[in-house]
Amino acid sequence: MSDVSLVIDDLARESEELDGLVAELDANGWARATPAPGWTIAHQIAHLAWTDRCAVSAVTDPEAFAAELEKALASFGTWVDEAAQAGAVLPPDRLLAQWREGRAALDRALRAAPSGSRFPWFGPPMAAASMATGRLMETWAHGLDVADTLGVVRTPTDRLRHVARIGVRARDFAFGIRGWEAPGEEFRVELVAPSGHEIWTYGPPEAAQRVTGPALDFCLLVTRRAHRADLALRAEGPDADRWLDIAQAFAGPPGAGRDPRGATR
Repeated sequence: MSDVSLVIDDLARESEELDGLVAELDANGWARATPAPGWTIAHQIAHLAWTDRCAVSAVTDPEAFAAELEKALASFGTWVDEAAQAGAVLPPDRLLAQWREGRAALDRALRAAPSGSRFPWFGPPMAAASMATGRLMETWAHGLDVADTLGVVRTPTDRLRHVARIGVRARDFAFGIRGWEAPGEEFRVELVAPSGHEIWTYGPPEAAQRVTGPALDFCLLVTRRAHRADLALRAEGPDADRWLDIAQAFAGPPGAGRDPRGATR
């Protein structure tokens, strides 16, 4: 199985798991507030549905995606919320159907993409595997918001390998989006897989700057679903330490992030 097929398959599994959490909700369930300020469960699914549609356009119709990108740039800082709101007002059954249709269309488009192709995006251009990885990362992260709202504890899986990888690769982007110069040297990252029986490693083993800890905690950090103070991650070196304060795995503004447990705004 190719790397592209593997991550597309894992994206489908991640989406199906989240689908199982929302499929039987009534209207009141869809309207429940999630940990993201101002976002209900409907907003979370609407955001995923909209982003999937954007990804389909990026893969199959770059001109249409360019038009969407222009709209996003014209309302930078508000366009994500605006797109989520537009979908959240739909009847739940229609929103769910749109999300499912978009997922299926993206699955087909990514599998049919010619080898070596790169597609435009809101950040750097992406290959098919990177596009699928980005969609998996977002599906997992927004799925966490839904699960937390419903009081469901999700068991982390090795699909987190994809989230961890994109989080490591986005290191320089996290610095750049803040207008900071990225460190010139590579970091070593060593993460304990959810099973506890494997260490996922990135970067040269001799690197002086290092990050170590549980893969789940790293993924929570780079999706900004938990505050660093609540995670068992360790940094060695001043640049690695600063990275853990700003790490993000997604394109666009970093947002406020989560407060430490017990903190109030």
